[in-house]
Amino acid sequence: MQRERFKSRLGFLLLSAGCAIGLGNVWRFPYMVGQNGGAFFVLFYLLFLIIMGLPILSMELAVGRASRKSIIREFETLEKPGSKWHWYSPFGMLGNYMLMFFYTVVGGWLVNYFVQYLTGSLAGLDSEGVQAAYASMLSDPAEMISWMLVVVLIGFVICLGGLQKGVERISKWMMVALLALILVLAVRSLTLPGGGEGLAFYLMPNLENLKKVGLVNCLAGAMEQSFFTLSLGIGAIAIFGSYMDKDRTLLGESVGIAALDTFVAITAGLIIFPACFAYGVAPDSGPNLLFVTLPNVFINMAGGRLWGALFFLFMSFAALTTVVAVFENILACCMDKWGWTRKKAVLVNLVILALGSVPCALGFNVWSNFNPLGAGTVVMDLEDFIVSTILLPFGSLLYLLFCTRRSGWGFDAYLEEANTGKGLKMARALRFYLTWILPVMVAVLLVMGLWSKLKFLFVA
Repeated sequence: MQRERFKSRLGFLLLSAGCAIGLGNVWRFPYMVGQNGGAFFVLFYLLFLIIMGLPILSMELAVGRASRKSIIREFETLEKPGSKWHWYSPFGMLGNYMLMFFYTVVGGWLVNYFVQYLTGSLAGLDSEGVQAAYASMLSDPAEMISWMLVVVLIGFVICLGGLQKGVERISKWMMVALLALILVLAVRSLTLPGGGEGLAFYLMPNLENLKKVGLVNCLAGAMEQSFFTLSLGIGAIAIFGSYMDKDRTLLGESVGIAALDTFVAITAGLIIFPACFAYGVAPDSGPNLLFVTLPNVFINMAGGRLWGALFFLFMSFAALTTVVAVFENILACCMDKWGWTRKKAVLVNLVILALGSVPCALGFNVWSNFNPLGAGTVVMDLEDFIVSTILLPFGSLLYLLFCTRRSGWGFDAYLEEANTGKGLKMARALRFYLTWILPVMVAVLLVMGLWSKLKFLFVA
């Protein structure tokens, strides 16, 4: 079967960026900035994105383009005879499923909030009412599962149309709408009276803010965020490399993807911080930022129902672009591994994803007494830990080693693939850094993540 191809380079860039752009940018990034000292965190994040994220992004794309396969077959296609690199492939495929098991649930929350703002269900609530509405949603298993199923159905209906007519065409429109909405919302937030203080917190480095959180904590948080924001390590980016032509270099394309990803993350901060400071709400409120803190902002804002609806429409598009991209990787794995038609792969995986996402939805209500990572944690925390703390960094380390070690694909093979076409070239002079220094940085990140999540087992 001939490999599908993107219709245009713009389609590739927008779809690949859409995979990277998601809740990590517009949900996690702002509250990480708020919790880690503001502008210094942003500077460190950009630094680590360049020195860690970009090289590994180009490697994942290179493995995908050279093999013309998904993660389930790409390593065995390129590895030397007798090698065992492909042993990771099932775990990489599992990472895609596990990511979607909780991502579809949170995506359902976003679509739910968009509909509620659109219909006026959240209009007129005070701060206590906003908190109660969020708690009510989490405690209702039927509501949680219903909205999760809406996201799963939307994602697979888009994928059913194929790469060009479904995934590429719809994702391009969603990404264009996402970029337009985020600019409109940023302009509105920047013009709020009193928003300048929030802008200064966000963009003006302040040593006092850095001292409060500590330099090490700020560096560690920035390294983690810059790494995870690109969705590396489970083949979700490599699959789009497998659909690429060879007319452009992969470092150049990686820069384009990372630039779009970073633009959305930075602009999300331009929406959130001026609004939070203008209305006196905490910018470091963590995961509740979207569903409790920001609705309190919309309560006080003129035309808050409209701005709330637009904000959650933007958030829904950010989540759905990632859902569609990862669903496409899952479908490609099934088609590559078992030779299924796209229709069969969609039908089988629709059932798997729908059923597999139920535990996360129930973890907030029926199964709330199950605390897998200590007091206060739920099923979603366990799933996020497996994906974000283990599979993403470990998978990225494996891509990195595969592309730089002689026992793997090898640096020369990677460099030739990465530098094929027009555009920015990967310098051979970076070989020592990519082979010896970057793997240590990723390994340190992996160990730090494991310790931060599991230290409760060792600390009384």
